[in-house]
Amino acid sequence: MHLVIVGLGYVGLPLALQFCRSGVQVTGLDIDEEKIARLLRGESYIRHIPAAAVAEAIQAGRFTATSDFAVAGQANAIIVCVPTPLNKNREPDLTFVLNTARALAPHLSRGVLVALESTSYPGTTDGEMRAVLEAGSGLRAGVDFHLAFSPEREDPGNPLSEVAKLPKIVGGYTPACLEKACAVYGLAVEKLVPVSSCKAAEAAKLLENIFRSVNIALVNELKLVYAAMGIDIWEVVAAAGTKPFGFMAFSPGPGIGGHCIPVDPFYLTWKAREFGHSTRFIELAGEINESMPAHVVRRVGDALNAHRKSLNGSRVIVVGLAYKADVDDIRETPSFHVMNLLKAQGVNVGYHDPYVPEIRPNRENPHWVGSRSVPWTKADFAAADAVVICTAHRVLDYGALLEWSPCVIDTRNAVRTHFGGEVPAALSGRLWQA
Repeated sequence: MHLVIVGLGYVGLPLALQFCRSGVQVTGLDIDEEKIARLLRGESYIRHIPAAAVAEAIQAGRFTATSDFAVAGQANAIIVCVPTPLNKNREPDLTFVLNTARALAPHLSRGVLVALESTSYPGTTDGEMRAVLEAGSGLRAGVDFHLAFSPEREDPGNPLSEVAKLPKIVGGYTPACLEKACAVYGLAVEKLVPVSSCKAAEAAKLLENIFRSVNIALVNELKLVYAAMGIDIWEVVAAAGTKPFGFMAFSPGPGIGGHCIPVDPFYLTWKAREFGHSTRFIELAGEINESMPAHVVRRVGDALNAHRKSLNGSRVIVVGLAYKADVDDIRETPSFHVMNLLKAQGVNVGYHDPYVPEIRPNRENPHWVGSRSVPWTKADFAAADAVVICTAHRVLDYGALLEWSPCVIDTRNAVRTHFGGEVPAALSGRLWQA
């Protein structure tokens, strides 16, 4: 068995390593030459994936990496894990998927499985991707090669997110394609969830993330309503969360981030229009979540006004650049939106993140590339007019932060959690909830 995995990011690399642990020969394929070089040296560029795991796979002779698509010609199975972002008009951008299909097509052999894991709208796998693969290879899906969709379920930073133990949805273009895909994924994953088609698998993935987007939007909206009533949203969520049935707790925040929640719902919204349907619920949730960074900036303005200062000319440090706690992933992070809005108001903006010492090249915010994390020192934070906690990394001492900083705007309830719910009276005047 020779497996080729295209795209060695937060999805592709852990998947590759799990197949290696299961005894499969894996070649990682990526267009980023720096990634290839680091992997071949036994290094990892993703914080929660230890370098030892990469080195072990290489030393066992089960893993190698290349940027040469010709390696696909030697594969029994190919799994595609490339980005599916939105374009500037918030429409699906399948550039990475279709370019990958074009590069793979000339090298496809008869009997090979091609499986897509990148989230997209129903019909992508057996529609656009299939057409490109067939046109470039001269082979027919379901006859000469197998085609499937199996959505990723990677949750960076979550110790329970083990590839082998997460149930894996699998949909095939034909029954034979499904059988082949299950045989391949069954080598590395303990539980498979077969569905009737690629479209059903694509739709299931969208439902998972739309569910989260809508519920995050609900609690974000309630945060504003309850704040106007003088009610603490965090207390309300904690109390409601004690119900052992019919309720699932979601936390408010400064917006949504990552490669899924801000993007995936709009794939269905766009596709639904083709069938004459509008997705008002999904779009409303998106609008609410996207409005939260502006709310945070308004709260920063309120806090500074209370200290007889204006936004324009103030020094503000955003704590937490990554989109979620305890990871180094900055894709679609709401922290960037907050920083951009503050900068537009004339604020001198810095950031601190122990996992992002320097902002790496990224598609969404190239103007921040090269900016470095402010040192975690009393002098640096005391010199700022305000601090905004956007991501609550657990390694940070929020008690010290409140002691150092004259004004802290907390979007994650991190400070009160640090103090067990009750902030010392001498420091309470410095803390603002957002």
